[in-house]
Amino acid sequence: MATKRPLSVTIIGWLFIVAGAVGLVYHAPELKAGASFRYEPVLVCLIRLLAIVCGAFMVRGSNWARWGLLVWIAYHVVLSVFHTRFELVMHSLLFAVVAWFLLRPKAAEYFRAARATPVSATSPGA
Repeated sequence: MATKRPLSVTIIGWLFIVAGAVGLVYHAPELKAGASFRYEPVLVCLIRLLAIVCGAFMVRGSNWARWGLLVWIAYHVVLSVFHTRFELVMHSLLFAVVAWFLLRPKAAEYFRAARATPVSATSPGA
């Protein structure tokens, strides 16, 4: 029997899908062809795309995506060190809350069950 996806995993997954999509739409105009190629807008868009991919695969039960989202937020915590204290506090708080929900036993059970291969109902000895 498959483990039901916790509501927190669904909410966090979709939150990152939406946040990544909004960020991608917001930063995509910076990719316009110009006289000189800049790597920063490409990297920013790739980071936003990573949030979308990890959010989608996390909702589907991929354990690597859960860890990918935690790394994604940790990356933003590190970036926040170079910005305002408010950003650092908010990203750190977001990291703590998301980590708490994604590392709880109920979530771990969901990701473990999604990884397991389903057992056939008809076995040779039955």
